[in-house]
Amino acid sequence: MHITVAGLGVSGVPAARALAGLGARVTVVNSSDGERERAQAAELEPLGVTVRLGDGDTLPEGTELVVTTPGWKPTSPLFLAAEKAGIEVWGDVELAWRLRGPDAAPWLAVTGTNGKTTTVRMLASILEAEGLRTAAVGNIGVPLVDVVLGRGQEGEEPCGPYDVLAVELSSYQLHWAPSVRAHSAAVLNLAPDHLDWHGSMAAYAADKGRIYEGNTVACVYNVADPATEELVRAADVEEGCRAIGFTLGTPGPSQVGVVEGLLVDRAFVANPQTAQELAEIGDLASPAPHNVANALAAAALARAFGVRPASVRDGLRAFRPEPHRIEHIADAGGLTYIDDSKATNTHAAEASLAAYEHIVWIAGGLAKGATFDELVQKSAKRLRGVVLIGADRALIGEALARHAPDVPVVDLGRTDTGAMSEAVREATRLGRPGDTVLLAPACASMDMFVNYTKRGEAFADAVREQTATGGADTAEN
Repeated sequence: MHITVAGLGVSGVPAARALAGLGARVTVVNSSDGERERAQAAELEPLGVTVRLGDGDTLPEGTELVVTTPGWKPTSPLFLAAEKAGIEVWGDVELAWRLRGPDAAPWLAVTGTNGKTTTVRMLASILEAEGLRTAAVGNIGVPLVDVVLGRGQEGEEPCGPYDVLAVELSSYQLHWAPSVRAHSAAVLNLAPDHLDWHGSMAAYAADKGRIYEGNTVACVYNVADPATEELVRAADVEEGCRAIGFTLGTPGPSQVGVVEGLLVDRAFVANPQTAQELAEIGDLASPAPHNVANALAAAALARAFGVRPASVRDGLRAFRPEPHRIEHIADAGGLTYIDDSKATNTHAAEASLAAYEHIVWIAGGLAKGATFDELVQKSAKRLRGVVLIGADRALIGEALARHAPDVPVVDLGRTDTGAMSEAVREATRLGRPGDTVLLAPACASMDMFVNYTKRGEAFADAVREQTATGGADTAEN
């Protein structure tokens, strides 16, 4: 076949390499033409792959299938041309699914607006504690195409074979993955995000809901987010597949939840009137409510795969979160400094703010069309003070003026990377002993930083510099 791959990047190169290895005639089109793209083209061309840089709109003549990398909008001219010509478009995840062998490992899949990566890594830790060969893959880790073909990342040993895979799937990936059928899957939550790509909240939710299609054992949903349960109801699943809820409250039948500090299971027990202890909240790296919810979702998926309760406990104990996700940086001058730079939207920031009693909040960046009234209303009683940074900080400032007028606000009128040091100094000044200085921006980072990782690193560096020099003076010191 003559196959066109849309985009290079993390998943486009493995897709092109795999297709060429299977004998396809591959053309890669890519809109940008920079140093990195030229290096990737040089890697592919010896394999017989044609690479067209600087032209991502034109469908190559003779194309019989398009394989796209995540992020390309469905309205891109390339896809519109493919649709007009009656040519299918697959995502990289769809390609990986179709390339699986007859004895391929089943997928336990996770999506949601927030918490995907943490939940998938928790799940992988639990599966490993059970003694299963597994990996956290998909929107993280080794590209799925390489995983199903048994390839590791460059310089690593080949991967697999696996007993089961913990798979993170984004809404972008699910949009182009009509054939994927997971063993069990979870939608953690739904909140407005990427609406410029999907076109509407309904379309975004529908793409998330694709993860439940064809599930064989369990569709895991969030009891506190009824929209996730509605997606389960709408899904076409295999006969016998069950709806399993997770809740921070006392679980009902076919649910996992929390009772007196214990994570318990009432879904995968012989007698639904009883509950099986899985772990203690103290076994988790953080007791923040959204972290507990992620652990419950991971536990439900693991239990759906037959994992023993003791392995759930051991896996959660062993798990350590990725950096910049409610990461404890320091305790100094009576204050605790927490980096949650990954909270790049209001839903994630709301969960982060709910985890602490008294907060000096560092917020702002690129709003991506978000509004902040609901977030501020829900969090106002916890706010000791706010330091605003970034291009769209005024939007948060206006919401604070409407819903938390008595909370002190420092508006830093700068967007250079050095602003973070000043933000930490001002936050420290506003804090009182026992408070948490929390970086949970509720915005994207690209106005000031390359990505949320660099933003979090700047925060951590500023905290460490300040505490090392004894500069952590709170309002009551």
